[in-house]
Amino acid sequence: MAREIVIGSRDSALAMWQTEWVMENLKKLNPDYSFRIVSMKTQGDKILDVALAKIGDKGLFTKELEVAMQAGEIDLAVHSMKDLPTVLPEGLTIGCICERVDPRDVVISRNGVNLADMPQGARIGTSSLRRCAQLLSYRPDLQLEPLRGNLNTRMAKLERENMDAIILAAAGVERLGWADRITERLSTDVSLPAVGQGSIGIEIREGDTEVYEVIQKLNHFPSEKAILAERALLRRLEGGCQIPIGALGNVEGDKLTLKGVVASLDGKELLRSEITGSVNDAATLGEKLAGQLVEMGADRILESVRQESI
Repeated sequence: MAREIVIGSRDSALAMWQTEWVMENLKKLNPDYSFRIVSMKTQGDKILDVALAKIGDKGLFTKELEVAMQAGEIDLAVHSMKDLPTVLPEGLTIGCICERVDPRDVVISRNGVNLADMPQGARIGTSSLRRCAQLLSYRPDLQLEPLRGNLNTRMAKLERENMDAIILAAAGVERLGWADRITERLSTDVSLPAVGQGSIGIEIREGDTEVYEVIQKLNHFPSEKAILAERALLRRLEGGCQIPIGALGNVEGDKLTLKGVVASLDGKELLRSEITGSVNDAATLGEKLAGQLVEMGADRILESVRQESI
């Protein structure tokens, strides 16, 4: 019998789409193995009536999967890279970063109006402090409303709660077949995405060479290096997914360009910087860019954000 590899996933529609995509590709690349998915709810899936920033746990969408992996109940876990904390539990590691799709944020508006053309005081739904801070920097008049739940729930709230628009990650919208609802793909000059946004990551146990070799066939080198640089920046700034930090790496040939942003919650202070260097120095570039942002005042802004989020 073929050796079975058990894959862990959150049970949301998007997470299951991503995990099934991983499984189907692993099957094609590894015909000598069989694969099975085990799904579970994470803390972030269960708590839907509280803003993510108020919950405060960096492993909101990963912890239960990681515990199952440490217990030997699953062999690997599939995550959205933007949900994966920069410091992983002891004994676990990122084994693969899949090819990134469009990392940008998108606007889905009720009346098909772009963000720049929305009326004064337009009501915008988003669950992300990062998006809120950058949107307020761009348009301080916007009224930002908390938005939790799966994609279907968020779409329903757009209509039911009479919002003018909601802001989501392009990747999730496209993966679930809602691309025709996208009104606008936001320029990264307006909204720099979350670290890792648009890519699927596979977490495994350290030292599991068999599973590592199986999943490495799905690794995408340019996406891996870009996201390693972004994660190094985030780790240096000690920011979880609910801190207003955005970053985007781009690899062209042997060069990697990394952009980063840190903003106050009200958008009145926004620091941006970028750095370019060798693709082989991804982590170092991330740390250097974080250092540049700190010199510009990022630590002061982030400390203020942490106090306001308590």
